[in-house]
Amino acid sequence: MTAVPDSPAVLSSFDLDRAWDVHPQVAVRPEPFGALLYHFGTRRLSFLKDPTLLGVVTTLSDHPSARAALAASGADVPQQRRLARALATLASTDMIIARTSEASS
Repeated sequence: MTAVPDSPAVLSSFDLDRAWDVHPQVAVRPEPFGALLYHFGTRRLSFLKDPTLLGVVTTLSDHPSARAALAASGADVPQQRRLARALATLASTDMIIARTSEASS
């Protein structure tokens, strides 16, 4: 059985203190409404309709953790919680992946 992306299990399994990157098989295409994310491996398409979320996603590799990327976004705490849920959903669909020590070196 596949977990529903917004289920509590998915949200609680997302580690904000871990480093994350956009999956290497994901293309990010900016659009007037935000961006399209397309995963060439799974053929999944995601729409990012929030410019702040797009900024967080595209700068994940610049930060030591998702929490740091959220803090750097300038979003207030309630918005950071909403963005963290969106990141958890992106992680559950392999649009973003946890950075390994090999990938960060």
